[in-house]
Amino acid sequence: MSETLAQVAVSIDLEEYFQVEAMAAVVAREQWPRMPARVEAATERLLELLEAHAAAATFFVVGWVAERHPTLIARIAAAGHELGCHSQWHRPVFRLGPAEFREDTRRAKAAIEGACGRAARGYRAPNFSIRSWGPQAMDWAMEILAELGFSYDSSLHPVRHPLYGAAGAPRRPFQHSRSGLLEIPMASVERLGQRLPIAGGAYWRLAPLVYTRWGLSHAIGEGLRPVCYLHPWEIDPEQPRVRLAFGPRLRHYTGLKGMEAKLEALLRRFGSRTIRDLYAPELEAVLVPA
Repeated sequence: MSETLAQVAVSIDLEEYFQVEAMAAVVAREQWPRMPARVEAATERLLELLEAHAAAATFFVVGWVAERHPTLIARIAAAGHELGCHSQWHRPVFRLGPAEFREDTRRAKAAIEGACGRAARGYRAPNFSIRSWGPQAMDWAMEILAELGFSYDSSLHPVRHPLYGAAGAPRRPFQHSRSGLLEIPMASVERLGQRLPIAGGAYWRLAPLVYTRWGLSHAIGEGLRPVCYLHPWEIDPEQPRVRLAFGPRLRHYTGLKGMEAKLEALLRRFGSRTIRDLYAPELEAVLVPA
């Protein structure tokens, strides 16, 4: 499918396999430089798949990765993809204070922009961990993002989940009143009064392909433009195995072998545009001047 016809945005949370929340308790930050690096090879494979299907994606990059792989970030930009920010240290935002969040984001943004030569306008919190809707909304985080030059946030996952869920949140984009940022939620679908996850990650790995195809088609039929996500490590079944408890091990390693084929099938069916392009009309109203 041509990129210009796509009504779906595939986004890549660009991080190493050992930076996920499931490994935070067993792989300390000080160990990261000694862990076998896998992100570059997996990302190159993603770039090949996107090129083969004339698709474009948004890459939300961890600053730690950008600092160590600047040529990879430059290649992503040269291929026509959008670059966004996924924090410096991949820590849940709701565990940080304003000063710590500001410095973490500032450093990551500088590393990404320095590597690719472009402004990073989009932000996604690790584990969708900015509470951006409801009585516990972290307006201060949105104000910091606006202060640092971001135009939109894509950290809201409007489904039930014990860590990041916001099941009653809007499924369509909305503008934050205090910061002016556009919030672009992850894809979901409603059926028989239930809100179902279809956006990607473990939901793509664990669910049958027919379910994901149905969900995305249904959302598009509702007039939505679904935003989906995955990680480079999810198409890397040969990644080193880290000793994890049963639950995190199940979530992280199940379905890795079939993920690349599922992604290719979804790109063939739906294509992909960058978030910036897919939501250009809405972003024009909130674009921060360069």
